[in-house]
Amino acid sequence: MKPAGGGDSSLHAVSTGRNGATSSTAGVEVISPSRLHFGLLSFGQRGGRQYGGVGVMVEQPALCVAIRPAGASGHVRATGQNHSICWGDHPLGEVVASPAATPELQGRIADFVQRWFRYQGFPAVAGLRQFEIRLNSAPTPHCGLGAGTQLGLAVGAGLNAFFGLPQPGPSELAESVGRGLRSAVGTYGFFQGGLIVERGKRPGEKIAPLDCRLKLPDAWRAVLVQPSACCGLSGAAEQRAFDDLPPVPAEVTRELWEEIRLRMLPAAGRGEFRAFGESVYRYGRQAGLCFAPLQGGPYNGPHLERLVRQMRAWGVGGVGQSSWGPTLFAFVPTPAAAEQLRQRLLASSDQPAQILITRCNNLGAQIHSLE
Repeated sequence: MKPAGGGDSSLHAVSTGRNGATSSTAGVEVISPSRLHFGLLSFGQRGGRQYGGVGVMVEQPALCVAIRPAGASGHVRATGQNHSICWGDHPLGEVVASPAATPELQGRIADFVQRWFRYQGFPAVAGLRQFEIRLNSAPTPHCGLGAGTQLGLAVGAGLNAFFGLPQPGPSELAESVGRGLRSAVGTYGFFQGGLIVERGKRPGEKIAPLDCRLKLPDAWRAVLVQPSACCGLSGAAEQRAFDDLPPVPAEVTRELWEEIRLRMLPAAGRGEFRAFGESVYRYGRQAGLCFAPLQGGPYNGPHLERLVRQMRAWGVGGVGQSSWGPTLFAFVPTPAAAEQLRQRLLASSDQPAQILITRCNNLGAQIHSLE
C-alpha cells in the first residue's frame, strides 16, 4: 500500500528532454486510461471535506491526443471543420477535425488550450511555435469514465511536452486546465494509474489530497457495460443535482471509509479477488443510495439495476456503476471469466449496449515523442 505522497507521481515518457520534459521536433502523443469511479464519500455536509472517493484506472477505452507543429500531420483541412485557437490576434494553433473529435470535444480542447496558455502567462511560453492538436481516440463523453478530466490533463501534459516545459504535479496540471473541482480520482490516476483513494476537498484546496494508491493484479479484468439509451450528468446539470440532493449523513461517510480501509484496501493489497469484489459492490451500492432521490435507487434507472441484479445472480461479485453512469463495471479474476461474462451479457441483453473487456491500468498516462 502506498500512502499519500508515496510512489512515483511523474508521467511516463518514452523520451525526455531538459527538466524531464518530453521533447520532439515532430510532436508528442499522450495516451491516457479511463477512470472508473465507485462513488463519493460525502457532499452537502457543512464543514469537513467534500466529495472524496475511490476508483480504478482502466486501459480501455483509451484517450489519445497528438500535438504537432502546424501543418506537420499531412491531414487534409476542410474550411469550417477545424477549430482555430488564437490569443487576441495571434494564432496559436488549430484543433484538427477527426472522427473522435466531435464539435463538442473540439470546443473543449480549444478551451483547455486557452486555459493552459493563461495559466502559463502567454506569451512567456519558451519556444512558442504554432501547432495543431488532434484527438485520435476518446471514450464517449458523459458516460461515467471521466473523459473530460482525462482530455484536459492530456492536453495540458501534451502542451508542456510540446513546448519543452517540465511536467508539474497533479495539483498544478489540473489547475492549468481547470479540472479537479470535485473528484480527484481521475487526476491522480492520470499520473499513477491503479486503485486510487482520495480524501475530498476542503475550501481553498486546489484538489483533494491523495489518501492511498495501490496496484491491482495483472490478471484481473473489468467488463464494462455501456447502455446506449441513457447518459450521465455533467456541467451545470451536475451542479444542480448536487445543489438539490440532501447531504450525505456523517454516519454514512464513516461507514464508507470503513469499507475502504478495513475491507477494500486490504483485499486489494493481498490480491484476494472475491473479498475485493464484494467490498466494491457494497461500497458502490451504499454510495449510490445517496443519489436515490435523483436516480430512483442506487443505480441510474431500472435498466441498470436489473443488469446489476442479473450479474450478481450469475455470481459476479465486483459489480457497480461508474460515477453517474450509464457505464456499469464488473470485476472478474481472469481473462477467461471476462470473456464468459461478455458472452452471457450479449446473449441475454434486451437493450443495445457496448460491452468491453479491459485490463486495469497501473501506470497512468504515457507521453510519446512522435517521429
